[in-house]
Amino acid sequence: MASPSRPTRVSSSLLLGLGFLIALIAFALQFYIRKYLRPRLWTVEELTMYNGTEVGLPILLGILGSVFDVTKGKTHYGPGGGYHHFAGRDASRAFVSGNFTGDGLTDSLHGLSTMEVKSVVDWRKFYMERYIFAGKLVGRYYDSQGNPTKYLKGVESKAKRGAQLLEKQKIEEAKIPSCNSKWSEQEGGEVWCETGYPRLVKRPGDIALTGKISQRCACFKEEELGRPGLEVYKGCDYLSKSCRV
Repeated sequence: MASPSRPTRVSSSLLLGLGFLIALIAFALQFYIRKYLRPRLWTVEELTMYNGTEVGLPILLGILGSVFDVTKGKTHYGPGGGYHHFAGRDASRAFVSGNFTGDGLTDSLHGLSTMEVKSVVDWRKFYMERYIFAGKLVGRYYDSQGNPTKYLKGVESKAKRGAQLLEKQKIEEAKIPSCNSKWSEQEGGEVWCETGYPRLVKRPGDIALTGKISQRCACFKEEELGRPGLEVYKGCDYLSKSCRV
């Protein structure tokens, strides 16, 4: 007949082993955090090592000189992932240019429009909110002491101006309602107004934001149709409330 005390000894051994395993995992996690996740200064050469190809190392990326641990997204940032080209480097420009090869994978924002620069700054905010901040990359955006460079201050100032201009444009455009619109592969596009008549109007604020002037469809009252700069849609009657586009 089995001894009644044996199950107790087995249970105690299992609990002891489980406790040791938990302690070991906790120690390993603390070591990982201390070694890799504590914000620090990085060099370009060091960052290159953390591109997801080395087993056991976290995956890091830089944007505007800020370094983030994106290991939790390794299916995207690891080898074979759709965003692997961002790993192990600061490729700030590629976040808006879409050029993921050669010279496109650079941290330089030279020549980008105000709106494009704002978009890069918005991407940095995204990583700040979703991933672990791992430090600063010494170079274009931070000096050897981790202080922001003149270049970074210029980028952030340009992005701030862009946000202000965009808000101003939204306020101005809200005074004149936009057209309703729909599109289907079978019928193409259509714009229409419940009140007023559809007209194409230039968006002068885009010059400062994108470097180009675009147009939008807005609804104008009949007494406003004589305003300069309004364009009737091609093939659309002067007083038509809907137009094919």
